[in-house]
Amino acid sequence: MFAVVRTGGKQYRVAAGDKIAVEKLAGEAGDTITLGDVLLAGEGETLADAKAVTVSAEIIAQAKSEKVVVFKKRRRHNYRRKNGHRQQMTLLRITAVGAAAAEKPAKKAAAKKTKTEDAPAAEAAASAE
Repeated sequence: MFAVVRTGGKQYRVAAGDKIAVEKLAGEAGDTITLGDVLLAGEGETLADAKAVTVSAEIIAQAKSEKVVVFKKRRRHNYRRKNGHRQQMTLLRITAVGAAAAEKPAKKAAAKKTKTEDAPAAEAAASAE
């Protein structure tokens, strides 16, 4: 099964066992995280409901990407500035791409109560203590 996830403003097509480098995410090496923003999911030619799919990943390492040289120059003004930048990134190993419904049950919304319904419930809770 594969999924397309969005993290760090970019989109990645992932499957179980893939290794990807993404923008820096919080966590230490060995931690397990869930990539929640799933845009598309499927198996072969068939597509699955993306809302019901979660992607689990393990952090391999926190690293820096390759250096980008920033060079500024203004002609005929003796102005030259050279800087370098290395973006922080996180190396991930995708451990599982699957249905979220099997992993955790969905929460039900509580019914809204009026003030008259809350008063007897509060008295019953106070008397039970």
